[in-house]
Amino acid sequence: MTSVYLGLDVGGTASRWVACETGGNILARGEVGGATAHVFNPAERARLAGMLDQLARALAEAGLAANSLVAGFTGFGAAAAADISDMAGTALGIVPETVLVSDDIVLAYAAHFQPGQGHLISAGTGSIGIHVTKAGETIRVGGRGILIDDAGSGSWIALRALDHIYRVLDRQGDFAGVELLAEHLFALVGGRDWHDVRQYIYAGDRGRIGALALGVAQAAEAGDAAALDILRGAGAELAGLAFALLKRAGPEPVAAIGGVLQLHSIIAKSLIECLPGAEVTRPAIDTALAAARLRPGQAWHSLLSTSAAKT
Repeated sequence: MTSVYLGLDVGGTASRWVACETGGNILARGEVGGATAHVFNPAERARLAGMLDQLARALAEAGLAANSLVAGFTGFGAAAAADISDMAGTALGIVPETVLVSDDIVLAYAAHFQPGQGHLISAGTGSIGIHVTKAGETIRVGGRGILIDDAGSGSWIALRALDHIYRVLDRQGDFAGVELLAEHLFALVGGRDWHDVRQYIYAGDRGRIGALALGVAQAAEAGDAAALDILRGAGAELAGLAFALLKRAGPEPVAAIGGVLQLHSIIAKSLIECLPGAEVTRPAIDTALAAARLRPGQAWHSLLSTSAAKT
């Protein structure tokens, strides 16, 4: 077995890993199932355990053995750090002390900015914005989950779309005028009856709900006006996160990342239009690779450790 430094970017829909040798060269990379840091939820704890088992098998099949892990988790809180480190250590056969777990968005910030040099907006299954000050303080906006907000995220897009088509149904007794959007959503749900949709939404996790955003994008590509309005609204909501950071931390460049921005061009267009005068970019950030290249003693490694303890 080849000993490697392992980086892991854990998202609600999928988790990406990169294995590097000491000098930072990539030896392997892959993708396993999604998970969250919500280990207080038995279902999410089981999902995380399953993901870690998948990861361990993938490494073994590649002839690799982790000697350390740096991981960023969606939904991370410091209270879960020790528990997650123990779970990861057990699954990967390493001591918990060699595991550094942190917030995935802070790790993504570290992959692109130096402290104090920008604002990062991330929109995937959920949505959040952060700024890390030169002193290491993390200012975050949004990111409170789909039951409270996560505006502009994949989950938000999906739920807005479902709300819209059912309001039409309630008012007129059919889906006339929103048939295209409804059909794309029902195709992903796997049925068009309310029972099918109810079971999909209320028996699923936020990653599964967020996956329905693809149906909204498909309807928008086909010219559905309601779908286009929802996606335009998503861009405006993400711009709202950036505006909050600009107001609180000053006029730094804004970087927007996440799968939602790949759904349809109107989302990024709306985001940029809602931030006149701001420098907005869409960088390709490889969080898992950045994590695999972090080493104890490096400034960001220390800052992430401190940040995790205060999250």
